Amino acid sequence: MTDKQWDLLNGLALAYIGDSAYEVFIRQHLLEKGWTKPNDLHKRATHYVSAKAQAALMHKMLELDGFLTEDEAVIYKRGRNAKSHTIAKNADVTTYRISTGFEAVMGYLHMTNQNDRLKELVDWCIKEVEDEK
Repeated sequence: MTDKQWDLLNGLALAYIGDSAYEVFIRQHLLEKGWTKPNDLHKRATHYVSAKAQAALMHKMLELDGFLTEDEAVIYKRGRNAKSHTIAKNADVTTYRISTGFEAVMGYLHMTNQNDRLKELVDWCIKEVEDEK
């Protein structure tokens, strides 16, 4: 696929890769902060990567006028509206769908090599989560 074709992927495919891309940033961030014990890492990571956390971050992004680009907003909606055949373990359907949209945006940015923008969004997410504590 060419870069232009990545934006044609369905929302669930983008969310699949976006979940991993976002989690790698979070894991690296936690290690850089000095957390090294696996149990601590897992507990701390859930503050950033759970469906509930991602949905809350997405709500904040959507509240900020012009925060997401037009393309990112389209990808978010594609991910959010995708018909998944999996059931969320720890979230209601609405929260799960919003977090899928969040992951789709991350996946889109990753697959289109918009690395600076991806890092900008991830850094913003990290700051938001840590300001909540």
